[in-house]
Amino acid sequence: MKLDFNFGQISTTEFGVGRDNGDDQTFCLVAVDGDVQAALGEMAKATWDAMQELSNDPPKYEPSEKYASSEYVHLPLGDDLAERIRVMHHANNLPMDANALADPANVFCYFARMTDRQGRRLTGLRRATQFKGVLKSRLIRFVTDALKLIEDPVFKMDNDLDLLVDAKNVHILRPSGFEFAGKLQDAVLAAVPENVKAIQHDLKFVDFDGIQAYASKHPRAARYLASIRAQKETKDVDKRALKKLCKNTGVEIQEINGKVKVQEPHVMGFLEVLDRRRYEVELVKDSPERFKAASRRKIES
Repeated sequence: MKLDFNFGQISTTEFGVGRDNGDDQTFCLVAVDGDVQAALGEMAKATWDAMQELSNDPPKYEPSEKYASSEYVHLPLGDDLAERIRVMHHANNLPMDANALADPANVFCYFARMTDRQGRRLTGLRRATQFKGVLKSRLIRFVTDALKLIEDPVFKMDNDLDLLVDAKNVHILRPSGFEFAGKLQDAVLAAVPENVKAIQHDLKFVDFDGIQAYASKHPRAARYLASIRAQKETKDVDKRALKKLCKNTGVEIQEINGKVKVQEPHVMGFLEVLDRRRYEVELVKDSPERFKAASRRKIES
């Protein structure tokens, strides 16, 4: 996968932060000098290099997957789960705020937005952990021949970023950073009704009322629904095959008036079946074994 940006032709660089303001989050820009701009460009390039070392063909991000701390995955910029990141990437009139760092405890991320000579924009973002954490430390420096405490606020940037955004994709190096900055949990919970509606259109023989009620309060179940919808593989699911797989993998279901109904204790198991995470193998004759996949990747033939 290629990046739609040229690091050798950066023409402008902006620096900004995301802040928590009560129930809302806002983004603003902060003026920085040329040295900081150069450092931000180096961080973005280091991030892309780290991604390339991990993979040249990153899989698509799926909300139901459990990822490593560093793992290169991507998400199309137009995807619903990328909405918050997309809005920030496209925003042309972010306000300048010289006091944005006056209360570092409210800063949840920092970002850089660069433009190359072809007018292509690249946004890089990092969760503000180290950036804020250094404020709790006591720092010293040489002044003449003596060590003295630094009393002014000091901010430490990281060596790389959690994600990069170009015109087509969100390139993710640290999935947890993307999920945090993109408020993914809130997004998948809010999307439960629409995801259920889309899946139920294909699986008319399943009663989703109880599943929707459960997923609206349980983020993991909501993530499974988002993943199932994104796969677009429910259209041809066979009712008999679904019931058989549920039985073989320990998921208890009922059929009432022609519809498959799932009780609350088995909702997660049922969603794992639909998300292709529960399976049975029989390598020893007459000794079937049930398994649940923590991570699921389709093997291409």
